[in-house]
Amino acid sequence: MAQVFPVCINTFQISGGADKNVFYPQVMGLVNFPWQHTINSAIAMETKKLMLMQMGNLPTTVDEMIGSYEIKNNQREVLSLSLSNYTYHYHAAHGMTYIKSLTFDMEKQKICELKDLFKPGSDYVKRLSELIHIQIKERDIQLLGEFTVIRPDQDYYIADKALVIYFQLYEITPYSSGFPMFPISVYDLMDIINEDGPLGRMAVNR
Repeated sequence: MAQVFPVCINTFQISGGADKNVFYPQVMGLVNFPWQHTINSAIAMETKKLMLMQMGNLPTTVDEMIGSYEIKNNQREVLSLSLSNYTYHYHAAHGMTYIKSLTFDMEKQKICELKDLFKPGSDYVKRLSELIHIQIKERDIQLLGEFTVIRPDQDYYIADKALVIYFQLYEITPYSSGFPMFPISVYDLMDIINEDGPLGRMAVNR
């Protein structure tokens, strides 16, 4: 079996002064340069989308903007990462943070949506929602309203042998609760995961 190494990551910065700094990752050193360009373009685009979301059409001045990222998985030819942006507007009650994640199947050279992790036709929305319901009850998570089901394109990332489904601030919980995150073991999804996809690769015991 050929040895597979983690992807090389470099950090880049968009600076708008002392209080406006956005850091984001870029992949380096891939043999397939077009695929590397696709990955880096997707990351840069998502970084800029977060910045635009924060600025929006608000008439107030942005006092502070901090962008960062976390590499959630960089093994077994699965690269999964999260981009975050915290922005505080002048005279706002508090700052606002958004998180967006991207998952790349390095083997198949594909950007993966949530549906791509599962077998075609499988009711992954129902299964994931049921597992999240259990965690909400077990962890006594306070909700803004009744939680029913996730969106088919719900935010997620992969972290080793777990699929982490998460929600934005205010999406299902109060601001004070932070980001509701629900780690789900790949072994609880074995019957519906795409065995040739990222989750299938993570589930192999080696």
